[in-house]
Amino acid sequence: MASVIFREHATLDGHIIGEICLNSERSLNALSQEMIQLINPQLDQWLENPRVVALMLDSVGDRAFCAGGDVVGAYHLIKAEKFDEIDEYFANEYRLDYRLQTFPKPIVCWGSGYVMGGGLGLMNGCSHRVVTETSRLAMPEIAIGLFPDVGASYFLNQLPSEVGRFLALTGSQVGAVDACWLGLADYALTTDQHDAMLSGLQQGVWNQGDNHAEITKVLKCLSSQVEDVFDQIETPIQTHQALLQGLLIDDSIPNFVTRLTELNVADPWIEKARSNVKQGSPLSLYVIAEQLRRSCHADLKEVFMMEMQLAAQCCRLGEFAEGVRALLVDKDKSPKWRFATVDQVDMSVVASYFQSPWAQNPLADL
Repeated sequence: MASVIFREHATLDGHIIGEICLNSERSLNALSQEMIQLINPQLDQWLENPRVVALMLDSVGDRAFCAGGDVVGAYHLIKAEKFDEIDEYFANEYRLDYRLQTFPKPIVCWGSGYVMGGGLGLMNGCSHRVVTETSRLAMPEIAIGLFPDVGASYFLNQLPSEVGRFLALTGSQVGAVDACWLGLADYALTTDQHDAMLSGLQQGVWNQGDNHAEITKVLKCLSSQVEDVFDQIETPIQTHQALLQGLLIDDSIPNFVTRLTELNVADPWIEKARSNVKQGSPLSLYVIAEQLRRSCHADLKEVFMMEMQLAAQCCRLGEFAEGVRALLVDKDKSPKWRFATVDQVDMSVVASYFQSPWAQNPLADL
């Protein structure tokens, strides 16, 4: 069975909606090199076909749209010291994300269930981002000694500063209502409206004006029918925005960790954030903070080039491989981080993550 299923849905007026369906339910549709290599030529075909007026990006199964990149595959390449191959994987993933961001035809992403890491990179590149009552968005790279990549340097910096940094440093999950409020998603529909969405798109009037507006009309109509469902969903980010601002009132990572650790708030969402930071890589906390600082005024190309460099160094410097080993390979959940606490982190090591391992960045031609 192919890891990506492509379908073409005819519209009533003779056009086509192209569907890209991630098909690796067992891995929660983790984005593999094979998937990327299948998707790109299909995008070429649909771009050149004038009958194709819009695309839809979704996945099989109910649990996840895409729970991230294939970090276990990356781990094995790192252990074999195949750094050229691991660089190629990240470069291809980031090129796909950049291509979605700049694709001239509208793309609807059905982001139901887990949308994490590489999945959020895919979704964020789409023009119309749909979440559901089961959506859980997150950039949880702190847990594996990585950093929020796939364009997160750009889209997290678009959020209120304390929220973007908090999500990056803690890997906290975002539900549908908060996602729409933050601008990480555009429409909230229920899981049983997927077929109605496709049917609405098939009944649209295409190439008579603005095709983006045609999709917006369908999604607005559907979202208006289920507003009461989302009134019941918790919104911890909106609830705790002032608290998050207080936690990140300065740029000091030790101060942030101390404030979070000592926080006396009986809230499962905050408690999970505290646990994520406690178990995550102290070195990654500093790398992430510096990543967001350096990219706060960067454009998309600059962001992906910086993330390419960071990803390459994460693969070469050990922390990422140890994080994946502990969480996903041996599953002992006892990573031996390079530094045990944030107070022990050597800033010269942090600086080394921002030095290029090549004469020319692989994404210089974006």
